[in-house]
Amino acid sequence: MNAVLDLRGVSKHFPTHAAVKAVSLSIEKGEFFALLGPSGCGKTTTLRLIAGFEEPTEGEIRLNGANIHHLKPYQRNVSTVFQNYALFPHLTVRQNVEFGLRRRAENHIDKRVREVLELVQLAGKEIRYPSEISGGERQRVALARSLVLAPDILLLDEPLSALDPNLRKQVRAELKELQRRVGITFLFVTHDQEEALSMADRLGVMSAGELQQVGTPEEVYLRPKSRFVASFLGAMNWIGDIGVRPEVTRIARERQRQDERSRPATVVQSTFLGNCVHVEARLADGQTVVAEVSRLTEPFGAGDAVRVWWESDDELKFE
Repeated sequence: MNAVLDLRGVSKHFPTHAAVKAVSLSIEKGEFFALLGPSGCGKTTTLRLIAGFEEPTEGEIRLNGANIHHLKPYQRNVSTVFQNYALFPHLTVRQNVEFGLRRRAENHIDKRVREVLELVQLAGKEIRYPSEISGGERQRVALARSLVLAPDILLLDEPLSALDPNLRKQVRAELKELQRRVGITFLFVTHDQEEALSMADRLGVMSAGELQQVGTPEEVYLRPKSRFVASFLGAMNWIGDIGVRPEVTRIARERQRQDERSRPATVVQSTFLGNCVHVEARLADGQTVVAEVSRLTEPFGAGDAVRVWWESDDELKFE
């Protein structure tokens, strides 16, 4: 494993609370890693610790094997794309992108800026100001400003949250493709499960300052290690102590089977979602479950008597 970033037992305590609790994590060179969790879970604080905007209370942060605890933010070869992009409104697209290079007094600035603007598809818009371009383009300017510095790791703090839903999906695909082309390690912080699952090579799920689980999107979604991770990564039916996702919950009017994984139920409502239908049904004990069915299936109506069941391989159980 060729780790570019290592967090070893990193904690951050504020006077009122512990924001990050003994987080240990290794991120490989060239990896797209997503740090996922609800608001207040500690993911942005973790990002700020890596960037040098906060100091850890305990633990070590290593970049390419070297402890960077003593380095100021500008001395660390990391770059941050902030949630609000933090562009300079009085500078043009080009001036925003070259700003960091000029502070470093780098060579070949013109060539590098031109290359990165082409990379993020902003060639021809160099002399426009942030107010004269779209939200998606402003996001690309912020990316270009960081990429031109060739950081060891690029930190992205909820970078798509300011975009409308349709544009988010488009930019999501562009961002993943861009990361593949440039080969720079991305650490992407988000509260959006779909973003993390669709973009990341691996992801880590945080809750209350703790790193609950790390793995590929498939591993974390299909084999969550806790009820929190299972519920946070997607919709979940809890039937007693067993978790079953809606997409593997079966429902039918006929008595398809009758065993310990089958329950009689009554349909409460059906919700048409375009590509599928969510059928909500109430079990005899009052619990409700949701089954995701094809929109081509004969529709279920409120009050229909049905049978709900699932396969043993689809059960999620936790201690």
